[in-house]
Amino acid sequence: QVQLVESGGGLVQTGGSLRLSCAASIRTFSGGAMGWFRQAPGKEREFVAAISRSGLNTYYADSVKGRFTISRDKANTVYLQMNSLKPEDTAVYYCAARKEDYTDQRIRTYDYWGQGTQVTVSS
Repeated sequence: QVQLVESGGGLVQTGGSLRLSCAASIRTFSGGAMGWFRQAPGKEREFVAAISRSGLNTYYADSVKGRFTISRDKANTVYLQMNSLKPEDTAVYYCAARKEDYTDQRIRTYDYWGQGTQVTVSS
């Protein structure tokens, strides 16, 4: 079973930055695409960003384009650099991974999920 462990969440003021990390256990994970999703209170989980195995292909939700950057290293750790944060970015952020190397925004296409990390942006 692949385990994903997120870190880096916290409280930040509007306009601030945070960097989330997600480490995947590599024992059984062959390394497909990885992504970030988020869920705000009372709302459905939504796609944020995804990255291919090579790191060459990335895909972002319109709401975070130009502010967030997803990246990945060879150790199957994925990062989400979040700049110019807004109160509406407040949510629990989840790391996800899939067996296929295809960046996808659909939740059901991801095979493994982390426990989530809270990001709170104060106004």
